[in-house]
Amino acid sequence: MPNFTGSIISGQPAFEDEATAKHKIGQQAVTGDGRKYRYVLAGATALVVGNALQTTVEDVDHDNLTCRVTAAGATALLMTTGASGGALDANEYAEGYAIIDTTPGLGYVYKISDHLAIAASTNGAINLYPEDAIQVALTASSRVTLVANPYKNVIQHPVTTASGVCVGGAIYPITAAQYGWIQTGGPGAALIAGTPAVGQPVTSVGATAGALTVHSAELNHVADMLVTGRSAAVCPVFWRCDN
Repeated sequence: MPNFTGSIISGQPAFEDEATAKHKIGQQAVTGDGRKYRYVLAGATALVVGNALQTTVEDVDHDNLTCRVTAAGATALLMTTGASGGALDANEYAEGYAIIDTTPGLGYVYKISDHLAIAASTNGAINLYPEDAIQVALTASSRVTLVANPYKNVIQHPVTTASGVCVGGAIYPITAAQYGWIQTGGPGAALIAGTPAVGQPVTSVGATAGALTVHSAELNHVADMLVTGRSAAVCPVFWRCDN
């Protein structure tokens, strides 16, 4: 079992899952030999050891939302949800991020602490951590895009087309909707599709769900082969999601 260095060793071990979080989502842990791990919340399906994992599926209804007047220094970002599928579940974006994509306030990224459920086409507030208070006052011209924490509700990487960013590989069969560790950097293992050569970069986008395959220029480089790949086998790789 990986032995984490530093104070992290007093929390949840690598080969366990828990219904209650023992660390912050996204907490990084490192072993003495440099392997890297992140603390995640599994999505609606249990994770499979050796599978490549991605973020929860993007919700485009929560992109480019209209802000309301919010003063600099405020810790509640005022906004209006979009129509149709624009409703937010309570704490859907807790531990995620609010990115101001249109001026005033363009370019600032704020960490979300919590929020209530907000119906579609409704005024609401996204609460921010105090250290992430609004830096530039927002107006009705400002726009905000909400993005979930990359390590919250992680899922098996889907077939052919990514619907999120690859965040690493499963090292333990974390139960659906429970917390645990995944690997993000250094020597590890992954399901392989095809026969990529030793030393070749591999990507998570391919014809087999949860598998890494031969990398091509327009796709993410998530790992390198430590051996010649064998299709449908879990093989040694060097993860690069956190390097």
